Amino acid sequence: MSKKNPNKLWQKAYELDARIEAFTVGQDRELDLLLAPYDIAGSLAHGKMLSEVGLLPPSEYEAMAEVLRQLYQRAVDGDFVIADGIEDVHSQVELLLTEALGDIGKKIHSGRSRNDQVLVDLRLYFRAELADIVRRIEALTELLLQRSKQHQEDLLPGYTHLQVAMVSSFGLWFGAYAESLIDDLELWRATHRIINQNPLGSAAGYGSSFPLNRKRTTELLGFRQLAYNVVHAQMGRGKTELNFGFALAGTAQTLGKLAMDVCLYNSQNFGFLKLPDDLTTGSSIMPHKKNPDVFELLRGRCNQLLSIPGQLAQLNANLPSGYHRDFQLLKEVIFPAIKQMKDVLDLTTYAIEHLQVQPNLLDEEKYKLLFSVEVVNAAVLGGLPFRDAYKQIGESIEAGTFDPDTSPPKHMHEGSLGNLCLPEIREKLQEVMQQFRFTSWEEAMNKLVGNVA
Repeated sequence: MSKKNPNKLWQKAYELDARIEAFTVGQDRELDLLLAPYDIAGSLAHGKMLSEVGLLPPSEYEAMAEVLRQLYQRAVDGDFVIADGIEDVHSQVELLLTEALGDIGKKIHSGRSRNDQVLVDLRLYFRAELADIVRRIEALTELLLQRSKQHQEDLLPGYTHLQVAMVSSFGLWFGAYAESLIDDLELWRATHRIINQNPLGSAAGYGSSFPLNRKRTTELLGFRQLAYNVVHAQMGRGKTELNFGFALAGTAQTLGKLAMDVCLYNSQNFGFLKLPDDLTTGSSIMPHKKNPDVFELLRGRCNQLLSIPGQLAQLNANLPSGYHRDFQLLKEVIFPAIKQMKDVLDLTTYAIEHLQVQPNLLDEEKYKLLFSVEVVNAAVLGGLPFRDAYKQIGESIEAGTFDPDTSPPKHMHEGSLGNLCLPEIREKLQEVMQQFRFTSWEEAMNKLVGNVA
């Protein structure tokens, strides 16, 4: 049996079985280090509010704030430690406050629970990580638009059913993924709006008899609004992670498809793209091999990320309202997935920057059928009904007499070969990025923690 631990916020008169303690704590101590800056920021806001409503003398809050800002600096520097025997970040912060200030430090927990502490920690953490991910998506989207413009004249076979279909271009291909990522950003924007609501003050999910000013902590932490209903605030646990997981999966689907395209296009049977030698790996037995392992692993990691919503949904399944310890396991799923997404975005951006486009692909005889639609369209423009033109060209293909004009097609409608609409797509990107308004809460957080670097 373990000894009583006075540093547990919930400690009772009985001793907790050591095996049960180890099982219930799980990976919280390791994962909570990521939440440390946000737990400290939440304590700064909560303490400030307590001082303003008369539950904490202002002088005591100032003493608290000085210690908390020092702890915040340690947390952002990576020097914050959760000591042995301390089960989570909330207990560690309160312990350090109490060690520094005595009984004053014990007052910080008035009007809150570990439940709403972790709720606000997670929302602050997710909000910051979301901003980081979104900015990386923006950078990749800009790169894809640049490459689209750079290669708008380089033609590429287009496929349906993995069969040669119609003339495409690298401009279209790069631009398609840019615009797809902008769609993904819309999902991130919705996720950001859901996350950016303040749950602090909901306590254990049923509010508090203290005269709390929840709108004040909302302002101090830069949230766009409150999660008003205290039960709803608690119900955000699990649903917040799930919404974040859907956004991760949406972006992973786009990037996984891009990685698959590169794997195909880089192979000798296609030969559309080439990776620089230093971005490939070799074979232990075949001396000629130059493998696109980076894109294969990107594809695999994206497939892993596609499973995240399912894992999160399973942990939430069939749980009634209120807090349940099952929620602790959500961190073990979503925290590594966030890092994985950032790694995928960084490597995709780096690799796309170095992709080499192969020119004059459509000079090969095997691609002449790509131009059949252009020949049909030309006949229609000459006055022949579409079905008659389609039949005539189909018969010439079957007879082996089809001999098309293989000059670049003159597509000029919006979004086609000759009119990629890159300025319009970039405008889409700028519009969605402006709607995130990250600076509104970043400025509030910097003010709260004292502009700690």
